[in-house]
Amino acid sequence: MARFLEVFRSGRCARAGRAPSLPSLRRVHVEQKVAFFHGDSDEVYGAPRILADLRADGEIVSRKTVATTMRRLELARICPKKSKTTTIIDHADAYPVDAVKREWDTGALDQVWVGDVTYLRAWEGGGGYLATVIDAHSRRVIGGAIADNMRTDLIEDALRMALVLRGDRPATVIFHSHRGTQYASEQITLFAAQNGITWSMGYIGICWDNAMAESFFATLKTEFYYRRVWPARRPRDPRRR
Repeated sequence: MARFLEVFRSGRCARAGRAPSLPSLRRVHVEQKVAFFHGDSDEVYGAPRILADLRADGEIVSRKTVATTMRRLELARICPKKSKTTTIIDHADAYPVDAVKREWDTGALDQVWVGDVTYLRAWEGGGGYLATVIDAHSRRVIGGAIADNMRTDLIEDALRMALVLRGDRPATVIFHSHRGTQYASEQITLFAAQNGITWSMGYIGICWDNAMAESFFATLKTEFYYRRVWPARRPRDPRRR
């Protein structure tokens, strides 16, 4: 084999008895940690998130090194689907002004809340609508409600949960949402006025105006919900066929 490969047998024997080099040991060490953090995330994280975990663990490594290591180990992240914009904007509509201007985190809790509603499908078609309220500073979901419809009560229930959970809070908190009919309804407008909530809305069809709330739903669906099979929200009626 040495003659076929045109290498010296003495060099082959010397290499076989040589201890692994520091770069090779470092490479194996990084590969093990990258594989661990990728598996610990339920095979969801990509290079940026794994890089953050590595640096939090005390490793000095670049993003390119993490990306190259993932390709070498054939590890892939979960990617969201591309969305399509189908809404037509009418700037003449009268809605509350955008008091946030995409500046979500003001450096303190209970200054800005963001909210949105989405549909979660189920295996038997009995899914439901989920409404959430997120604190823009902590990025924590502080209010949520789920129902089989998109009535205004769903939004109010999510807000009530946030108000109860927070308890003592500033006299006024900004709640930012899109311009959906539920959020712009008279019921929610009156509820906001009674509870010291200043309403803020982004423009129709511009997802970046409510990016924090929509990003949460994208993460929830892509990394958790769509990767599993869920039964109907309610037990199936045996009389139905």
